[in-house]
Amino acid sequence: MNRFARLATRLLAAPQGLVWLEAAGEAAGALPECWPTGTRPDPGVLEYCHRVAEDGHPRFLPRAGDDSAPFAFAGVPLAGSSGELLGVLAVVDQDLRSWSEDDVQDLSDLAAACSAQMRMRMRSEIGRQAREAAQDAVDAAEGEATRAQALLNRSELLLRASEDLADTRSLDDVSRRVGDLVGSELKPASVDLALVRQGRLHHTMGPVGDDSPHGGVPESLALGSDWPVARAVRENRMIVVDRSSEAVGGGGPSGALAGPAFGGPRFSTAACLPLCGTHGTLGALVLGWDTPYEIGMDERAVLTTLAGYTAQAVERALHLEERVTVARELQRALLTDLPDVPGLELSALYRPAARDDMVGGDWYDAYPLPEVPGAGPGEAFAVTVGDITGHDMRAAALMGQVRSMLRQADHDHPGRGPEQALSAFERACGRLDLPASGTAVHAHLSPAPDGRWNLRWSNAGHPAPLLLTGDGVVESLTQHDVLLHHALPPGPRSCGSRSLPPGSTLLLYTDGLVEERGADIDENVERLAHLLAAAPPGIRLHALLRYLLDAVGPREAEDDTVLFAVRVPRLPDDGLG
Repeated sequence: MNRFARLATRLLAAPQGLVWLEAAGEAAGALPECWPTGTRPDPGVLEYCHRVAEDGHPRFLPRAGDDSAPFAFAGVPLAGSSGELLGVLAVVDQDLRSWSEDDVQDLSDLAAACSAQMRMRMRSEIGRQAREAAQDAVDAAEGEATRAQALLNRSELLLRASEDLADTRSLDDVSRRVGDLVGSELKPASVDLALVRQGRLHHTMGPVGDDSPHGGVPESLALGSDWPVARAVRENRMIVVDRSSEAVGGGGPSGALAGPAFGGPRFSTAACLPLCGTHGTLGALVLGWDTPYEIGMDERAVLTTLAGYTAQAVERALHLEERVTVARELQRALLTDLPDVPGLELSALYRPAARDDMVGGDWYDAYPLPEVPGAGPGEAFAVTVGDITGHDMRAAALMGQVRSMLRQADHDHPGRGPEQALSAFERACGRLDLPASGTAVHAHLSPAPDGRWNLRWSNAGHPAPLLLTGDGVVESLTQHDVLLHHALPPGPRSCGSRSLPPGSTLLLYTDGLVEERGADIDENVERLAHLLAAAPPGIRLHALLRYLLDAVGPREAEDDTVLFAVRVPRLPDDGLG
């Protein structure tokens, strides 16, 4: 309970949080660090919790300037599997405070997760009691030792299920763990998940029986069909079929007990268990045995409880999948389509982290700078590579804000250097109270005579860019300042400059390229510089970036990665091609 209270205080930026339990009538999860030593939450806070429990509805009460309330309060009820009240998740702020729609949504989402955890704990207690009952049966009647041992094994299976399925993060993880759980005790030949998507039931290959042939039949079927797996979902009840009494309707193929892709023809018995989620039936868990398997009352109880644990894990995995998909789409939408720059070649490469839930804040950008009278012929451009702290939806959203604000800073200060744009961006973050933190390299490129380009850059705590000159020498542009952080006062930033002759290549990258657990970052940067220098002169930029990522980047990336290259083409008559 302390953990959920702590998450609530962090997510809503409130100083005090608690979980109030209805049965105890007290704050069982009040964070010790939130309340004065030796004290309990204010009685007024507990009274508001009691009101939320009585109403069964969330309360979000602001504290306005007229001191009409001693504190701002936000509380959401915690519900059991049958809708019964378990408690209240709440946060308290003594300062003036109003609650935004995001605050309401975030606390409601966290309360749903807390409710699911509490329901899982309650089921774990049921499993523990069943284990004790089974052990008592073994002690009381030696003549029923075999049955009692079976009950004990089933109880241990449920205990393991409550633990193993509590921290799954993906559907593949759920399938694998369910297969591991039932494989040793129930010994099915096949375990499948069938999930409802877009009004149809879709097959998800299970970890057991992957070699069972499906004969080219469809991997999905209509929910209104007479297949047992569809009936289990539609009627929300367990359906057990076996070959001797099989009665599959709808003209289905003989011998496919559960459905056209759920349980192959070599199986003799199949059990279809509905997966009941918070807002409806998610799908079905399908177990198949290749020999006749009797499913008695005890077995049905075990399978029903196992399906309950599986449903919670599937619901959590689907929720995470949806949030990660939205965050990744947001991040990809914000990554720039590179402009065409006469006299320059540009290329960028982005690789997400290996774990699906690790949505990072790495980004790149390139855009033309506003024209400045008397600045010389040709159009100047800005190039940025940065890394916003965090690996979640918030980091992706902040990245979009930072990207837009830095663009605006350049356009509001025409003719000024990249260091001025970074300083203006920091001042804007302070005025807007935007908690942006991270690193960035911001550079301006302007054309010069003889095919050269002038480079000016400002580095806010980011890995140093590498500059490959036309004669094959790599220089690390190490000049840098402190990182970007909302808690640091804005200060003057420095600006470095170089002239880029034809044949030069500028490489910018984020730390995901060179940072790897157990490896030395400096050695990886040196290896990156060596590979850059040894690259064939005529290699295309995108191929160069892919080569560097494959050669230097970690195989199991724990962070997302950006590489950005700018090349000044050689002049047609320099003879080096």
